[in-house]
Amino acid sequence: MPADFQYGGQAVIEGVMMRGRTSRAVAVRVPDGRIVLDQKPLSSVTGRYPWLKKPLVRGVVALVESLLLGLEALNFSANQALGEEEELRPWETFLTMALAFGLAVLLFVVLPTGAAHFLRQQVPGVFWQNLLEGAVRLAVFVLYILIIARLPDIKRVFQYHGAEHKVINAYEAGRPLAVEEVRPFPTFHPRCGTSFILIVLVLSIFLFAALGHQVLWWRILSRVLLLPVLAGVSYELLKLSARYAASPAAALLLVPGRWLQSLTTAEPDDSQMEVAIAALRAVLQESEDAVHAGQTG
Repeated sequence: MPADFQYGGQAVIEGVMMRGRTSRAVAVRVPDGRIVLDQKPLSSVTGRYPWLKKPLVRGVVALVESLLLGLEALNFSANQALGEEEELRPWETFLTMALAFGLAVLLFVVLPTGAAHFLRQQVPGVFWQNLLEGAVRLAVFVLYILIIARLPDIKRVFQYHGAEHKVINAYEAGRPLAVEEVRPFPTFHPRCGTSFILIVLVLSIFLFAALGHQVLWWRILSRVLLLPVLAGVSYELLKLSARYAASPAAALLLVPGRWLQSLTTAEPDDSQMEVAIAALRAVLQESEDAVHAGQTG
């Protein structure tokens, strides 16, 4: 595996998106059994503004770009699942994303922050109030995952999530990209976004505790405004833990993320692994073609 680049992706509806050096590929299993591939070139804003690659800042940029890529991939996979006659219109996609964002703010910002605020008389001290807020936020997140995991469609997305991790693990171990080679690998991966979310949840306790006592409206707004700071620091910690994953200290720090990933991944079947392999092969081929073009140009 090339040491200077880390491949990764995400699960989508009946498929997987993989991000490579120069392109991203979305592979989706359509109702007739075929694997449909959508591949597009990548262009990061960091190429035009190198200062965005600085530590802490790069985490925020990576998060925003990943969200945009993920939304595009989800839209493509949803349209493939619906068929050409039922494709989602742009306004339907925007409305869906807006509602999802609003629900996320309500569940993971307003509810935990409000609970800690109204219980401040029973829980004295800013740190302990923020610890309570963090505990409620984590409990809401875990409960949310447990509930949606019971939905058949979400369960299949979690299986594709597991397939994505298995394929990346096999590639990083230098194994051939074939189902029989991928199958033995675990569904856990240290760079997973689920582990990133857990780091954000834990760090928020200490960051928000530094803000002191606040009125409710500013307490809620400050949580939203500080998300970029949390994202930047969490990104660096995730990269660091993944780099030294073999060390005992890092392995201990990865235990909570490993447990949380057990909720958001599931063992995939062979057909799902085939889809993840198709997506990774596409971006690997694009990278090889780009390198070859650079050598012969």
